Formats: sequence, C-alpha cells, structure tokens
Amino acid sequence: MTTAEIKEMATKYIMNTYGDRQLALVRGEGPYVWDAEGNKYLDFLSGIAVNGLGHCHPKVVEAIRNQAGKLMHVSNLYYIEPQAKLAKLMIDNSDLDQCFFCNSGAEANEAAIKIARKYAVDKGRSSAYEIITMHDSFHGRTMATITATAQTKYHKGFEPMLPGFSYVPFDDLDTVAKAITSQTCAILVEPIQSEGGVNVPGEGYLEGLREMCDQHDLLLIFDEMQTSPGRLGAFFGYQTYGVIPDVLTMAKFLGGGTPIGAMLAKKEVAESFVPGTHAATFGGNPLVTAAALATLETIVEEDLFKNVISVGNYLEEKFTRLQELAPIKEIRGRGLLRGVVFEIDAKPIAAKCIENGLITICTNDYVLRFMPPLNITTDHVDEAYNIVSKSIANIT
Repeated sequence: MTTAEIKEMATKYIMNTYGDRQLALVRGEGPYVWDAEGNKYLDFLSGIAVNGLGHCHPKVVEAIRNQAGKLMHVSNLYYIEPQAKLAKLMIDNSDLDQCFFCNSGAEANEAAIKIARKYAVDKGRSSAYEIITMHDSFHGRTMATITATAQTKYHKGFEPMLPGFSYVPFDDLDTVAKAITSQTCAILVEPIQSEGGVNVPGEGYLEGLREMCDQHDLLLIFDEMQTSPGRLGAFFGYQTYGVIPDVLTMAKFLGGGTPIGAMLAKKEVAESFVPGTHAATFGGNPLVTAAALATLETIVEEDLFKNVISVGNYLEEKFTRLQELAPIKEIRGRGLLRGVVFEIDAKPIAAKCIENGLITICTNDYVLRFMPPLNITTDHVDEAYNIVSKSIANIT
C-alpha cells in the first residue's frame, strides 16, 4: 500500500487522536526506518523512547520468535518463567526489591498511585491519600495519570479531575515543603522531565525530595519511563543521581518494542500489594517478558552504558554548533536524552527534519527532543546534525 492509501484507510476507521501524520512507516532496521514509498529516515525518536536498541534488534527478534513458538500467553494465576527471570535481572541491578508487571507506562504509574495510597493506609494513615507532582510533568493518559500530570492542556474536556493530587513547580524545594500536609502520602517526580521540555533538575533537588520524604514518612516515586533502562548512562536513571526512590515506574524501552510496563518497590512498600489488590490480565505475559529479558541482557552484555555517555556527550558537543545557525538558548539533558532549546518556534524545524530524513519531535514549542537508540555511533550523530542544519537553513 502507498502512504496515501494507508492514510485514507486509517482516517476512515481510526479515531483521530494523533492528528495528521507525516509518514506511514513500514519497515525498520537499527536506527533507520523506511516509509511506504521506500524513503529512508534516521530515527532519533525511537518510537518515543521505545526502540532503545534500534528497530528489530536480532536478539530481541529471536527471543520473540522462540517464545511465540512455545507459549505466548497464560494467566498470571500461574508462574511464568521469563517473567521471573526478568524480575530477577531488574532487581539484581537496582536498590529495590520486587516488581509488578503491566502493559504500559500509564498502567505502571496507576499501580504506583494505588500502592502509595494502600501503603499509607497500612501504616495507619488512612487520611493520607494526596500525591504531590510537578508542573510540566507527564505521567500518562488514564484519568488518574492525567490528573497526576500537572499540565492543564491535558485536563481540558475531561474535568473534573480526580481528587488527591497537588501541583508545585519543578526544581523548587521550597514549594514542595509548603505543599506537604497530613494528607500527603507521596511525591511523584521524573528525574528528567522529557515531555515537559527535557528539564533537568538542579543539584540537590532530588536529594532534597528524598530528605523530605524521609522526614514526613512519604514515599518517593520516580517516573522513569524515559530515563530507564540505560538512557542516562546507568541501568536506572536514579543511579546517575545517587538518590534511591521507594517506588520506580518504567515502560517504553523496557520491552525493546513490545508493550510492557513495570513498577518496582522496596519490600516494605511492595507488601501492601496482596492478592486481590491489583492485577493486569496481559501484564508480564511470556511473550513480552521474553522480549524485555533479551533487551536488558543485550544492554548489559554490550555495556551500552559507556556508549550512552560517550555518544551522548559527543551529541551535546556537536549540536552546540547549531548556535551558529539559529538562536539557541542551550542544549540540556543527560546521556542520550537531549533537548536543543531554541529561542524561536521549533515546530517547523522538527517538521522539516522529517522531510529531510530525520525523525525527531518538538516539545513545549521550543525544544527539539532527541532519544536515539542506545547503540548509535558518532557517525549517526553527524548524520543527524547535518540534517538539522539543513532543516534550519530551509526555514530561515
């Protein structure tokens, strides 16, 4: 089918929740994808931080094929071997103790919200149900997670929002301290706000949140959808800051392209989930956990953490040269989660990049966001830089 034919069919039969899309992608390999007409694109968005090993990585594909020939789904009423192995690998590389598996990031955050409230009840604080979140955060699109998302543009048309959330500015400890009440049970924060504009907290911010949670007997929840695994140069993003959360959520790249989410928690917190308190029919099924296991094993075996740091630093250095071509405030982020912050509207630049063969995205109007696969090379960065440079020249 051609792009036009695919678009016509999709427009007729699929709800219009994504607007007019530029491409119909039909094939991928490594950091590249091809559209229905055979045009090639360098993918520096990775399916929004999902294809962290690139497209169709051989080890992930092999794991899916092997598992699909043995067992694709059974109920979580039974033990699942790849699920148990995946949980062990994740816990062995973290400071947390147990996992809960689901299907997406929003579901993982839903689980975190539930366990925070349940833990407070179990600790004798039945009136403590509120969670503090940050302006410009993004935690998902379910009713609870868009309520947790402190951006009013996601709330419009769905009011009233659910009770139990209060919002404060990101990277501001004083306002957090003032927001804590006897009804507070947790603080939910992204180590780096990716959707919010690649906002990186200042030194001491996450440490300060940890201290407040310890002081007031609150849970510290890290939403690591776009910072784990590996994207900041360590297995989990929190490890690059040296601040250990009580609960951690992740999804995106965890499945190497397959739909899976996870919530990790310290043992004392995890014990608040008992039979009947939470579940997911498809969560952690044999197929996706086999894919996730292959993904994480590949990251560890190939020691991609070093590559993330070295190539990420190279990307920052290289893209700094864009200041010679357009008004740019800064380049921010860590590892291979980077944002080029323009002083002009960056949406036309992002659109032109796609036309010229580079997939990226504009967030918060002024930020070009890059989340390439963890195994890219400096040559790929050079290719991306040349396309961005060309795209800037095309519109200025």
